[in-house]
Amino acid sequence: MAAKQPPPLMKKHSQTDLVSRLKTRKILGVGGEDDDGEVHRSKISQVLGNEIKFAVREPLGLRVWQLVSAVMFSGVAIMALAFPDQLFDAIFEEEAVSSKTPIRLYGGALLSIALIMWNALYTAEKAIIRWSLLAEACYFAVQFLVTTVSLAESSRIATGAVLLLVSRALFILISVYYYYQVGRRPKKV
Repeated sequence: MAAKQPPPLMKKHSQTDLVSRLKTRKILGVGGEDDDGEVHRSKISQVLGNEIKFAVREPLGLRVWQLVSAVMFSGVAIMALAFPDQLFDAIFEEEAVSSKTPIRLYGGALLSIALIMWNALYTAEKAIIRWSLLAEACYFAVQFLVTTVSLAESSRIATGAVLLLVSRALFILISVYYYYQVGRRPKKV
C-alpha cells in the first residue's frame, strides 16, 4: 500500500494579503495608538516598549526640593519625638504643655511622611513622585489651617507661629508647582 501524499503546502504571501496584514498588526498592537497617543511603528518597539514615554521630565530643582522636604520632615519628627516641650515652646512661645503624648504622636505621623519623602526621592516613577508632592501639599495646607485656628483661639500672635504660617504657605506653593510640573505631558520632538 502506497502512503497518500499530503497535499502541497500553500505558501501565504502576507505582503500581498492586506486583510491578513491588518489582522496581524491589530493582534500585535502595532500601528495603533496606545493610551498615551503613542503610535508603535515596529514589532520591536512593541515588544521592547518605548522607554522615552515612561521617563519623567524632571523640572529644575525637583530633586533638591524632595531632599529638603525629606530632611525637614525627618528633623521635625525627631524633634517632636525626643523634645516635645521645646518644639511646642518654639512655635507657640508657651512653656506649659498639658501632655506630651499628642506632640509625640504628631512626631510619629511626621516620621511616616518622612519615610514616604525619602522613598520618593529615589524613584523615577512619575505617579509616585506626584503622589508624594500631593501628600506634602495637603499636609502643609492642614498644618496651615490648624495653626491659624490655634492662633485665632489663643488671641496671641507668636512670632514663631507667624513664621511657621508664612513658611507653610510658601511650601504649599512650591509643592503644588512641582506637582503640576511633573504631571505635564512632555513635548513631542
